[in-house]
Amino acid sequence: MNAQLTLQLSCLAALGLALLPSGPALPPVSSHREAPFVTEHPKVDATDFYLFRSYESGRQGFVTAIANYQPLQSPYGGPNYFFMDPEALYEIHLDTNGDALEDLTFQFRFQNQFQQATLEIGPKGNTKTVPVPLLAVGPVSSATDAELNLRESYSLTVVSGDRRTGTALPVTNHADGATSFTKPLDNAGNKTIADYAAYAGQFVYDIDIPGVGQGRVFVGQRKDPFVVNLGEVFDLVNLDPVGAPDAKADVLSDANVTSLILELPIAGVVVDSSVIGGWTSASLRQARVLNPHPSGHDSASVEGGAWSQVSRLGSPLVNELVIGLPDKDRFNASEPKDDTQFLTYVTNPTVPALLEALFGVTAPTLFPRTDLVQAFLTGVDGLNVDGGTGEMLRLNTTILPRAKGAQDRLGVLANDLAGFPNGRRPGDDVVDAVLRVAMGVLLSPADAPSGQLPYTDGAFLDDSFFDDTFPYLRTPLAGSPNLEPVAAAK
Repeated sequence: MNAQLTLQLSCLAALGLALLPSGPALPPVSSHREAPFVTEHPKVDATDFYLFRSYESGRQGFVTAIANYQPLQSPYGGPNYFFMDPEALYEIHLDTNGDALEDLTFQFRFQNQFQQATLEIGPKGNTKTVPVPLLAVGPVSSATDAELNLRESYSLTVVSGDRRTGTALPVTNHADGATSFTKPLDNAGNKTIADYAAYAGQFVYDIDIPGVGQGRVFVGQRKDPFVVNLGEVFDLVNLDPVGAPDAKADVLSDANVTSLILELPIAGVVVDSSVIGGWTSASLRQARVLNPHPSGHDSASVEGGAWSQVSRLGSPLVNELVIGLPDKDRFNASEPKDDTQFLTYVTNPTVPALLEALFGVTAPTLFPRTDLVQAFLTGVDGLNVDGGTGEMLRLNTTILPRAKGAQDRLGVLANDLAGFPNGRRPGDDVVDAVLRVAMGVLLSPADAPSGQLPYTDGAFLDDSFFDDTFPYLRTPLAGSPNLEPVAAAK
């Protein structure tokens, strides 16, 4: 180890000790690339969170939680860009007793093992052994193929109680008791992986979860199920907000995402109430020292200090459309139990006023907006109230799921009580639903004169956007546009 790095590591140790009593050193960040920090660390950018009763046939006794990270993955961008961060802590939290505190936390930690694949380059008798630059040096069909230059694995831990001080136990593979699980290579294309759906299916694991029971897990790249007319929304809502629900193309139609997908037995997660709350977060170490002379794939930096939460996501579009710009960082660093500090953003929202100014529709006149308090902070009366106050997805586990084909994209607004905001399914059109709630669809016409208009961003989704079996999200788009591998030149 060179002298300069040794000095830096000494500084890191001192810095880590200095930081521990005083709280986070890294700036908190916002989801969906809204804050400067997360644009520099896309691997910990949470994009969407889902929580729903499993609607696969025969799995009604389970709930599924999906945490998506690394948004806007261009399939042709290459799998080199999208492996998960081994220096990060990815978590899915469940509140099982309605106090806006995590009671169960599922922690994912990733490990990258580069296989140092090489080729002999040069004339016979004078060759050089040279490492290859690609993650796969030939066709891949399993986790143990010699052609795989990167093997990405992860551990899964369940923590009962506080996420940092509670009882932590390893989740194990039901088949062999192993504590390490393998993540599939991203979908580089059909020449690398001929049948990606079959290949990825090998990485669905039955798991034993201490104190919870037997469930399933899958971690890997998926087609992003979210639909949104993103560019126009952020261009001063450059669309017809009461036009046709399929008037615009979904700008995420060509994007993949990395998904952490858990299926859990309801009997193991329901404790004091039939309503459970859930959210996801990602954390990084408080201090980082860069190595000016890295000598390997894992030596570019050294991390230290306590974990600092840098991403948070529960209900969709809260930080995007509810929380004001000055407080987006604070929101993402906070926990649901502290969310009353953001109450003004909920009771006096700005989006309805912006739509009124831009389009001439009438924003709701009732203040404070108690309807939005239910939608975002407490749960909806008669549906999924759990007694606590804090922003998260809330799921009433007594409401039976609807099979694919019977779900309504507007969820509860269309009398489909198994959908958003009673949790969230991949087929719920949350953009249209949130716009309608914000404009007062739950209020009387006297309080919301334009509240019954069919607000939409114009990006439509239907049953073709998700699957009817675990892991529910569709096979990711291939990086190569060729449907069939091209034969080698003769």
